[in-house]
Amino acid sequence: MKFIRILLLFSLPFYFFSCKPQQKIPYYLDRFSDTAGKGVVNIPELKIQKGDLLSIQVYSLSTKPEIDQLYNLPVTPGASAGTGQTAGAAGYLVDNNGNIEHHRLGIFHVEGMSKHELAAEVKKRLTQPVELLTNPTVIIRYLNFRVTVLGQVGREGPVTVPGERLTIFEALGLAGGITDYGKKDNVKILRETDGKREIGIVNLSSDSLFLSPYFNLVQNDVVLVEPTKQRMKDADQQRAFQKISMGLTLVAAAATLANIFIKN
Repeated sequence: MKFIRILLLFSLPFYFFSCKPQQKIPYYLDRFSDTAGKGVVNIPELKIQKGDLLSIQVYSLSTKPEIDQLYNLPVTPGASAGTGQTAGAAGYLVDNNGNIEHHRLGIFHVEGMSKHELAAEVKKRLTQPVELLTNPTVIIRYLNFRVTVLGQVGREGPVTVPGERLTIFEALGLAGGITDYGKKDNVKILRETDGKREIGIVNLSSDSLFLSPYFNLVQNDVVLVEPTKQRMKDADQQRAFQKISMGLTLVAAAATLANIFIKN
């Protein structure tokens, strides 16, 4: 038993070595002062991407609703008729070529277009060269606005929102927030624009945060929150301590068994 006590005493320095105080971690908007009433909020217009699911609803001055319905996909159960904003509503999927195929108006190349540009193109086909509908109105909505949050957050995974605007703070909030070991001053945003991937860096404590093109997220963005150096050190120390503890446990068990056999 004396040998076991020596082993336990030997393991104490490793335990205290692993219990280091945490370094100060930057908090959200650390460098901001009160800016009430200053600045203008600029919300970038979303561009349609491959994989987007779009709702296209058409209305006109026709007194016969069934005429308008010829140009609208049927609404599936659980969807709100005429809104095109519910996940259960039928939509047009943008394929790998950046196209959608309207069930009556044919193929549109929509990648890189805004909703307003696509609506104008649909309206054009409804009125030229033959007027199919009188003074048509076209409403387009995204049905699958989604970003993915990974890394040092409360809940990793995709974040789907019913609207079409999402800031990085809102996405992180929906993901459970950044943990104590996540870098708030070096959040990476992986984004695809015009078929090219780009990576942006966002400092959530910076006083220029709102000027960043990555403050407002776009559909299919990936938010990556990296661990701090302290987190990686703690993880390495924890693994080392676990290995040492396991080794000491095995040695102690062997010593106990040997002591039992010697006594017998």
